[in-house]
Amino acid sequence: MSKPSQSHKPRITEENYLYYYYDIPFQGSTSAGKPLRRLKDITCPYRGIKIIPGTALRGFEKNLAKCKSSEEIVALLGQYYDNLLSTEKSMYAIFKDFSMLNPKDNIQNCLQMLYTNCLTKLKLEEFNVLDDVDIMSRKLSPSTALKLRHKTTRCRQLISFLFFLEEIIPNENEREIFNDIKNKALFLPTSGSSKNAFVVKYSRRGQEEAARRLFIGSTGSIEHVTPDSLGGLNTIGNFLLTSADGNRYRENMPLPEYIKRHPNIPLYTQKYIDDVIRNIHEGELQGNETYPYKIKKKLMDESNGRIMISLGKYKYTEEEAAEAVKEYECRWDKYKLK
Repeated sequence: MSKPSQSHKPRITEENYLYYYYDIPFQGSTSAGKPLRRLKDITCPYRGIKIIPGTALRGFEKNLAKCKSSEEIVALLGQYYDNLLSTEKSMYAIFKDFSMLNPKDNIQNCLQMLYTNCLTKLKLEEFNVLDDVDIMSRKLSPSTALKLRHKTTRCRQLISFLFFLEEIIPNENEREIFNDIKNKALFLPTSGSSKNAFVVKYSRRGQEEAARRLFIGSTGSIEHVTPDSLGGLNTIGNFLLTSADGNRYRENMPLPEYIKRHPNIPLYTQKYIDDVIRNIHEGELQGNETYPYKIKKKLMDESNGRIMISLGKYKYTEEEAAEAVKEYECRWDKYKLK
């Protein structure tokens, strides 16, 4: 077999932040993730929704390009309602109510109608988080706290706080407190976590882009359990199939910290592995029957024991799974020799 190609997430800068961080799902290029992409009816281990297969994106966008009115947009998105994330479902409900009253109108007009009120609410959401950060900064040295206050003050006019934090280098004895502050900053509202942020952002975008945003967060994406930037390997034993939203917002965050923000991850991960096992029993993932055992160990190690999944539904013991892999590789070698 050929060596998997290396895959790296693009470097995120303040200039490409809004474009990449909110809109573009990361799709790893390594061939080792392809078997996971073919799985069906999979629960996202980070968000608990059923993932929309990446193969559905092309058809969705083709149909979306034909939509001219709010009525048509709502009808198209309605086919995927059960797969949508919570904020996206809330926005869909808003669009649906708007289309009932204005079936031939454009949903961008709906967003523009809501803009002023949502902007006020969004600033209050942001200020609440920044106020908490200012309070936490009292535990830092005066010089570091002053640097941080300069950033929070600027962020009350322009939210780019996560990048501003990277500009501050704390003293060695302040790193734990500073990490707590960075984790608090992750609660700043985004278009994926706040209806107000969604309305403010997409009121300036076209109808098609706003509708695509509701869909794209639920599509399949290959996630490195140990981030590749931290030495994680591009092998299936280090991969999860997640929603694009779940992948995007973890970025390189340590898994224990991500679980703190999303405490249902251990529950969702068990549903994920049960779905994977069902797919294997139905004939998928041939040659990767050891995947459940590999990902179980990887998740336990990476989460510091917070994720402990059960493989009680799996028909293969670890030895039987390894034997199934060997048999598949032997058949594949014979096929290549023909």
